[in-house]
Amino acid sequence: MSYSTADSLPPVTLDDVRGAQKMLTGVARVTAMEGSRHLSQLVGAPVHFKCENLQRTGSFKLRGAYVRIAGLLPEERAAGVVAASAGNHAQGVALASSLLGVRSTVFMPKGAPLPKISATRDYGAEVRLHGQVVDETLAAAQEYAAGTGAVFIHPFDHPDIIAGQGTVGLEILEQCPEVRTVVVGIGGGGLAAGIAMAVKTLRPDVRIVGVQAAGAAAYPPSLAAGRPVAVDNPATMADGIKVGRPGDVPFRLVRDLVDEVRTVTEDEIATALLLCLERAKLVVEPAGASPVAALLSDPGAFEGPVVAVLSGGNVDPVLLQRVLRHGMAAQGRYLAVRLRLTDRPGALATLLGVLSVVDANVLDVSHVRTDPRLGLTEAEVELHLETKGPAHCVEVGQALREAGYTVIG
Repeated sequence: MSYSTADSLPPVTLDDVRGAQKMLTGVARVTAMEGSRHLSQLVGAPVHFKCENLQRTGSFKLRGAYVRIAGLLPEERAAGVVAASAGNHAQGVALASSLLGVRSTVFMPKGAPLPKISATRDYGAEVRLHGQVVDETLAAAQEYAAGTGAVFIHPFDHPDIIAGQGTVGLEILEQCPEVRTVVVGIGGGGLAAGIAMAVKTLRPDVRIVGVQAAGAAAYPPSLAAGRPVAVDNPATMADGIKVGRPGDVPFRLVRDLVDEVRTVTEDEIATALLLCLERAKLVVEPAGASPVAALLSDPGAFEGPVVAVLSGGNVDPVLLQRVLRHGMAAQGRYLAVRLRLTDRPGALATLLGVLSVVDANVLDVSHVRTDPRLGLTEAEVELHLETKGPAHCVEVGQALREAGYTVIG
């Protein structure tokens, strides 16, 4: 399955996906299907997680990368491969190349998380850091390919990539034959296109719902226009689906086979990630949590049984800390408040006593004493509190005001 130009790329068929499944035997894991009692109660029907976050390299990307590289001609393999990625595709290409004995070079942004850079190197790739954003990194990788003859491995815009990702769809039907709805995140569209091809060909009655981050949602305007349309400055913490323009090859499949594309907010993604960690005990990156976010935001819209594809679990620990705090804040379980008090011995202890009475857990305290806005005997205190929900946040604020404190934020 090796093709030379974009114009010559054929459509992806079920036979391609089945061929990819055979090729991946012993290479990619048949990942677990786990039930979610919490979401099942919310939706009113069984909800299952397809756990691609537990795949080798931590995401589904190994599937497509391996099929693409395995399909290269001998002379193409000899020239090596090159890719550009901030994380998941990089690791998939690196491991696939190592397994197939192909030299790989991966360009990553200078700001890529250190754990992802380290993992990509450990899987056997030569890593080159270039550019501040993925577009700059992509241009550098394509320039390298043109200058060296290395084969550029696109993260989503190639039939072999889509066929490899489509094996997730075959596994869903094997593991949950009664499925009625599949919910999957969409960036460039390779995973959604592959799953839709496999599932719809075998079970046209199954509904496929794609999910995009609202700040990087290129598919709704593209589907409305009937062609891929780029969005300017896509912005989301879900870097796995932060793609400014759909791929030409997956777009056709998504247009024809995906029933609906929804968008979710950053708050909804953060809340979903927190749910996966707390309730399912699964570490999921923001992009992987996007289908869960869609279920949480509108549970009555999905006919069950539902399978939500958790596409990856490669989340930077620093980002995870921020996202979890953001998710707690969105649920009313984290409160940041600033107030003024008299700067005298024991004042802070008195304040903490008020918070103790209302059972608010203090996570962090900071003082400001040298601000021209403050009076001579005043200090400003910023408190980060763990709370029990929106009603408790209101109770905490009311208790502070009743105790005579001026709450300013």
